[in-house]
Amino acid sequence: YSEGSYDRVEKPWGYFETLMETNTSKIKLLYVLPGERLSLQKHKHRSETWHVVRGAAKVTKNKKSFIMETGDSVIIEKNQLHRLENSGDIPLQVIEVQTGSYFGEDDIIRLEDSYGRVDLH
Repeated sequence: YSEGSYDRVEKPWGYFETLMETNTSKIKLLYVLPGERLSLQKHKHRSETWHVVRGAAKVTKNKKSFIMETGDSVIIEKNQLHRLENSGDIPLQVIEVQTGSYFGEDDIIRLEDSYGRVDLH
């Protein structure tokens, strides 16, 4: 583990950086541009906790949507449908803590996506 050498993965909605990864957890910084959103998705092998560190997030969890602001957090359980959107006019930054048995990007089941990635992993 070395600080400052994070891998940045560019996404249509912004980017994420993996801050830490172990056998049982993974921590990411999600950087979501204003007006953008991640796909409506779920995971079989991990739960996630989102903690907003900058901006305003519209969170969809199962059939409910709500706004989270700096300092707010939410737990997304395994197999819960979820989506993160930037509902503000500044970049949204969220720390995502994943816990579970597997953290690969192929454990993303996309049900709806603004960028045509429903069948992609």
